[in-house]
Amino acid sequence: MIKKALVCGAGGFIGGHLVKFLKEKGYWVRGVDLKYNQFHAVHEMTDHFVVGDLRDPAVVAAVIDSDMDEIYQLAADMGGAGFVFTGENDADIMHNSALINLNIAHEASKKNVGRVFYSSSACMYPEHNQLDPENPNCVEDSAYPANPDSEYGWEKLFSERLFLSFMRNKGLEVRVGRYHNIFGPYGTWTGGREKAPAAFCRKVAEAPDGESVEIWGPGNQTRSFLYVDECVEATYRLMQSDFSGPVNIGSDEMISMNNFAKMIIDISGKDLSIYNIDGEEFEAKYGHRCPVGVNGRNSDNTLYQEKINWCVSDPLIEGVKKTYLWIAERVRRKKAGEEDIVVPSVMWGAM
Repeated sequence: MIKKALVCGAGGFIGGHLVKFLKEKGYWVRGVDLKYNQFHAVHEMTDHFVVGDLRDPAVVAAVIDSDMDEIYQLAADMGGAGFVFTGENDADIMHNSALINLNIAHEASKKNVGRVFYSSSACMYPEHNQLDPENPNCVEDSAYPANPDSEYGWEKLFSERLFLSFMRNKGLEVRVGRYHNIFGPYGTWTGGREKAPAAFCRKVAEAPDGESVEIWGPGNQTRSFLYVDECVEATYRLMQSDFSGPVNIGSDEMISMNNFAKMIIDISGKDLSIYNIDGEEFEAKYGHRCPVGVNGRNSDNTLYQEKINWCVSDPLIEGVKKTYLWIAERVRRKKAGEEDIVVPSVMWGAM
């Protein structure tokens, strides 16, 4: 029997990859988002795609069927550090994402769907456990006492509790994964909402030989990054398991921002230097404090490996190579004035 899945946020980066993955698994897939996916034609992605606003309960009611086997809730108001950490978008982030999650939890429970995956984030971990860039603590049970460093993180923590409370009180089957810095091709790479890997790749691709690449902050802050294909695989495996989570979905290959930038420069083959901008110099240039986030963050995958019996296999550099080549081609096309990937604008299925 063919399984039915709904991907909320199918017009986005991870959602687009997830839809493709599920179709290859033989699922009947409906996608929903405010927009079409920029890099995948709708008819190639889904069996049914709805352009609709998940903040509207009527839209949520229309896209969730009672015979849905799986709902993947990835939809959120989000972006990279330049969007999340300035403070200018806090109200929208909290309001929009919370409304979406409240609507989906209610409707999925009401219609007794099979199970729901909620994409949380490592941003919900306490800031005080991520002060040391060499030794951050992101073990799942370190989440409390709560102290996220952004409103984005607070909303993620709230929505984790929302879905898990629906599981306890309403019988809704839920799986919660905490994503750690997912990256890869076919995602936002310019415009202000791109995340660090895409921004770094773009800056390197745009820079002429002999110039410098601007990196925000001191450069010693650390992160781990998970390639999107492995994120989708880990998400699917968690959804099929008997473990509800919350559990980390990430890589434990930690790297400093400057070393990450050097990796991309080496891949490019260019002769570039790194220029770190922070403090008063950054504020004078951009009009707000430097949005670097916590000093250190790394995915602890012990619990995922114990419960799911699977782990990330590819080294970071393999995914970075693929991502850089894809973004470098976007930069080349833009510079040459060539038409890039364009998705047909036919609005069938719109609500």
